[in-house]
Amino acid sequence: MVPVMTADEYPGQYPAARRLDLTEDLLGHRVSDPYRWLEDPGSDQTRAWLGAEDELFRSHAAALPGVTALADRIRELTGTGHIGVPVWRGPRRFFTRRLPGEEHAVLCTVDPGAGDPADPGAGRTLIDPMTIDPSGRTTLDGWQPDKEGRWLAYQLSEGGSEESLLRVMDVETSELVDGPIDRCRYSRIAWLPGGKAFYYTRRLPPDEVPVGEEQYHRRVYLHRVGSPADDDVLIFGAGRDKTTYYSAAVSRDGRWLTISAARGTEPRNDLWIADLTASDLAAPALQPVQVGADARTGVRVGRDGRLYVFTDAGAPRGRIAVADPARPGPEEWRDLVPSDPEAVLEGYVILDGGPRPVLLVVWTRHAISEITVHDLATGGRIGAVPLPGPGSVGGISERPEGGEEAWFAYTDNTTPVTVLRYDAGTDQTQVWARPPGAVDTPAVTARQIAYRSGDGTEVHMLVVSGDGAPGGPGGQRGSEGSEGSGGSGGSGGERPPRPRPTILYGYGGFGISMTPGYSSAILAWAEAGGVYAIAGLRGGSEEGEDWHRAGMLDRRQCVFDDFHAAAEKLITDGWTTRDQLAIYGGSNGGLLVGAAITQRPELYAAAVCSAPLLDMVRYEKFGLGATWNTEYGTAADPEQLGWLLSYSPYHQVIDGIRYPSVLFTVFDNDTRVDPVHARKMCAALQHATSAPLPEQPILLRREADVGHSSRAVSRSVALSADILAFLAAHTGLRLL
Repeated sequence: MVPVMTADEYPGQYPAARRLDLTEDLLGHRVSDPYRWLEDPGSDQTRAWLGAEDELFRSHAAALPGVTALADRIRELTGTGHIGVPVWRGPRRFFTRRLPGEEHAVLCTVDPGAGDPADPGAGRTLIDPMTIDPSGRTTLDGWQPDKEGRWLAYQLSEGGSEESLLRVMDVETSELVDGPIDRCRYSRIAWLPGGKAFYYTRRLPPDEVPVGEEQYHRRVYLHRVGSPADDDVLIFGAGRDKTTYYSAAVSRDGRWLTISAARGTEPRNDLWIADLTASDLAAPALQPVQVGADARTGVRVGRDGRLYVFTDAGAPRGRIAVADPARPGPEEWRDLVPSDPEAVLEGYVILDGGPRPVLLVVWTRHAISEITVHDLATGGRIGAVPLPGPGSVGGISERPEGGEEAWFAYTDNTTPVTVLRYDAGTDQTQVWARPPGAVDTPAVTARQIAYRSGDGTEVHMLVVSGDGAPGGPGGQRGSEGSEGSGGSGGSGGERPPRPRPTILYGYGGFGISMTPGYSSAILAWAEAGGVYAIAGLRGGSEEGEDWHRAGMLDRRQCVFDDFHAAAEKLITDGWTTRDQLAIYGGSNGGLLVGAAITQRPELYAAAVCSAPLLDMVRYEKFGLGATWNTEYGTAADPEQLGWLLSYSPYHQVIDGIRYPSVLFTVFDNDTRVDPVHARKMCAALQHATSAPLPEQPILLRREADVGHSSRAVSRSVALSADILAFLAAHTGLRLL
């Protein structure tokens, strides 16, 4: 490994952490919890321990070789900036843009008559988080213009809390016309025509819910712009589970309201539709589209009057059906675009402005994006939209009033997010907007390989490498096709020229797919001579909803087995060795890393566990944990508690094991995954590990004023540099 510091320079032992003799009988299971006192972040003991952990991390970080140069390179590669897919409202366009050197993206618009509205470089700033708060603590969490582009609803939060305040702006003057309205965390705004009112989601006031449940109890309301929020009309949600999430949408013509409800993050929803011309806006006559079904479904009413149904009912990879919105039940659905046995349906847009109306359909095949073109009337496939390479498509959009154009974002491992425009009239695709900054990206090779998990299931993994990669010095830009499970994963079956320090990343949960994308951190690591691998584990949605459910609940161990098999594949094929292999994951991926190091500590040299879940017995008591029991199971059920205990990392720590070097990264304002998980696990590992300081440390890096998600660019750069420098030091990658 790369020397970090001598023992004389480093604290000789970990901060003292009192171990409680606390063992409880929970539903027939004996459960120990020696560090429960760390659940109180405000206690004198916890604050003293955290202060000592901060000093321990600073001592280690100060001696990490190359961290400054690494931060500079990551910052340089981040200098591409950002340009967002346009959202059209009549002649007005809304989009986000971040120029090189800016800390946050700003929201812009192009005013009618102020130059060419289709000019990607035009725009007037509407919301700049840094102007609102130069400290960088304010983030723009969401925004939605009304149907005419006159008003803009937007949501801001501070310090990473994600506790958004909703406001409404006059787009022409930038003046505030409504708000702030609190308790609107990530609420979807469903504008009615004319901009006078909208449906939205808001939590009940804290004094109306039991103590500890303030994050839950959402309801759907009707709000009239300019009126007090306390006068909003309750539309839907009373009497349902406290963890239920809702979303509302109104059709372009204002006639149809749809409301979706899902308990927590479960992979199914109930769905209703109402004809607003036949009932009062404040009392819509909702009729069921889907209620009680084990499926996830969304609907929209097209400009042709048909109800378009996007569903995985009877089709785990997704299908598109059509129906009459007046008769919206599943028995009336008729397939328009049937399920593909190998590709996963991701989205679609309707282009009905030309002589032959078409449907653009976005798919992923083993996590690589495709776009197909279909006849709108019959659904028959008539073509495909060419893409720059094997990458990812996102944010596809159309003009609400109809037309022949679609816009979408494209990215791959060496291509920053770029906006492409497709014209159905000419069947041509062209670059519409590039990111505003130009950087010299390193030459890397990205290849997708397949491997077998422990039970024989085929899993796909993306491997990114730079200089010295198979295919010649310097590698090549772009991505190669998939290799079979019997191959080495290199070009033409070649083996890597030498094992190298490697990071294996995974997530494996909540139906979230790991797709190719531009990452300044991955490029910096590969440029320095490392390998970066991303595994498409069960629990995600790389192969559809069945793939997701294969890693849920009592099948969670399959996710971990897929991850271990990915590590073994990288070692067997010569990409790396056990002494050079690190693992990394955040949030649910932090749970993955915690399980990996407790189940197979000998397999990994180092690990970074970011914003993790680790105490799976008590996870429902913290943050948004109670919304995730449909994914993991609940400790309130004896059988499900058994599932959780079988892998709960905190409860699987064993004294005397030589654990890998581990860095926990946490964020004090994280309102999703409470930092308590990392605190308790860090203390447990520091007590248990037989690995010596400073060679294989267990460290905690924490930040104030940031949360689980959005943050200023400079803070993201600093975090990435610390993570990569730590992993380089403990896998042998020399950065200097």
